[in-house]
Amino acid sequence: QVQLVESGGGLVQPGGSLRLSCAASGFTFSREFMSWYRQAPGKERELVEGITRSGGYTNYADSVKGRFTISRDNAKNTVYLKMNSLKPEDTAVYYCKVVIGTVYWGQGTQVTVSS
Repeated sequence: QVQLVESGGGLVQPGGSLRLSCAASGFTFSREFMSWYRQAPGKERELVEGITRSGGYTNYADSVKGRFTISRDNAKNTVYLKMNSLKPEDTAVYYCKVVIGTVYWGQGTQVTVSS
C-alpha cells in the first residue's frame, strides 16, 4: 500500500533553516509527481511546491519563492523540502502528497518558527 512518511520538522528561530523529508513506498516513486503542502492553524491546506519525476519543479507559492527548494532522490524514494530564511508565518504542518488514482497524504510534520 502507498505510504508517505514525513520527517524533519521542529522548532526553529526566525531566519533559520530546516530540511523536510518524505519517504515513499508502495508505488513506483520515480514515475510520480510529488508535492509538498502545508496547513497553518485555522487555514486551508495550501500547495507549497511540486516536483516532476525527472526533477523539474514548479514553485506555486509566492510566499516561499527564493526561500524553499524541493528536490528528490529517486534511488532513495524520497522527496525533500529545504526551507531557508524561515519566518513565523511559515509555521504549519507540512505534508507530502502523491496522486495515483486517488490522493495519498502523509501524516505531516510540524514546523514551528518562533523566537
